[in-house]
Amino acid sequence: MATSISPFISRDVAVIGAGAAGLVAARELRREGHKVVVFEQQPQVGGTWLYTPKVEADPLGSDPARRVVHSSLYASLRTNLPREVMGFLDYPFVSTGEPHRDSRRFPGHREVSFYLKDFAIRFGLSELIRFETEVVYAGLVEDEKWSVKFRSGDDAAAIDVEEIFDAVIVCNGHYTEPRLAEIPGIDSWPGKHMHSHNYRIPEPFRDQVVVLIGSAASAVDISTDIAQVAKEIHIASRSVEGGMLQKLCGDHIDNMWLHPMIESVQKDGSVIFCDGSVVLADVIIHCTGYKYHFPFLDTNGNVKVDDNRVGPLYKHVFPPLLAPGLSFVGLPWKVVPFPLFEFQSKWIAGILSGRIRLPWQEEMMADVSAFYSSLEASGTPKRYTHLLDGSQFEYDDWLASECGIPGVEEWRKKMYTATGKNRKARPDKYRDEWEDEDWILEAHKDFARRCPNGVAHN
Repeated sequence: MATSISPFISRDVAVIGAGAAGLVAARELRREGHKVVVFEQQPQVGGTWLYTPKVEADPLGSDPARRVVHSSLYASLRTNLPREVMGFLDYPFVSTGEPHRDSRRFPGHREVSFYLKDFAIRFGLSELIRFETEVVYAGLVEDEKWSVKFRSGDDAAAIDVEEIFDAVIVCNGHYTEPRLAEIPGIDSWPGKHMHSHNYRIPEPFRDQVVVLIGSAASAVDISTDIAQVAKEIHIASRSVEGGMLQKLCGDHIDNMWLHPMIESVQKDGSVIFCDGSVVLADVIIHCTGYKYHFPFLDTNGNVKVDDNRVGPLYKHVFPPLLAPGLSFVGLPWKVVPFPLFEFQSKWIAGILSGRIRLPWQEEMMADVSAFYSSLEASGTPKRYTHLLDGSQFEYDDWLASECGIPGVEEWRKKMYTATGKNRKARPDKYRDEWEDEDWILEAHKDFARRCPNGVAHN
């Protein structure tokens, strides 16, 4: 039997999370005629874009009993993509010109939070959201329905409430559960070590010798941030040649050094790198990414997280054995996130109504198996299953074709590529200096065509 449902039927759908993914999922579901309830732990929308100075009691974020702080934002964070590229397809992320807003092309995190709030207001999404409500369980019950159990408020003694839905869409983000590097000798090392999830401001590191592990965006930003006050910054990276960090260390920041990975740490506080160099350090910061984590989800073993691969999933969205009742929005990384969330959400909404059909279950499983085999053949580690990067626009365009809508605009693709080149060429200045004015002009022409009155359509 094909994995699809009767055409053009309104479904009761639970969306878990009211960040960017949950908001656009809710909008597309309602546009398709579904009844939507969004569950959000925080008192407002925004998800990971809601900054808080609070950090977790466990600086590594490894204690399962800790009180979790959802956001991983640091105070100085600015977007590493231009706002034209970042925005949803029919709700451009343009400057409002208001004095309390950030009009920069690569704005700070607060401006992104404002944008998501504006999006929720514009499309009337707040009425769908149950704020300060934590989902503690989501699992399949009789007649292919889904039980969602939740509790409201901050009372540990609160009673769980159950509701039944036709489908569940998981939009809980993946920047909360830290991944940690394995470091021989760390248990007896006398210094402090922490994950970047719990980094907020540089001041606590004044006059200290800091070792950071990692080479992705957070490592670049945080090392640059801390270098303003620290005595020394030493970055341990798998790739030490030709990257942004090498350019920063060599050309721009005189108290920062780049090393290969850590071989071991010692009781005297020393950190030994794989090239034999040694540093006496005060702090180690793991800028090593995050793990997918769904503590509330019961799939009876049909969906597992194995070395950060969530699977089996058809096109990073549907588990074949549970489709279309369970889906995930936002798992791919190293992508332009908001448009990708939007394409995924349109696809899911259309499938749930029956307007778009999924392949047979066996076909989906065969597709997943072929995808995994291709990763293995290319030597791609399992933990990079959801890393799209260079293939993201092909993926977006495939989703768009399934939905019968245009794919990613050419200017957005070109601007993304130009930004990447500029970031590598001048990692300390790319957010404030650029040479893609032609694509900016093209983007704003497109915005004017889509929203002739400056207002996105319902």
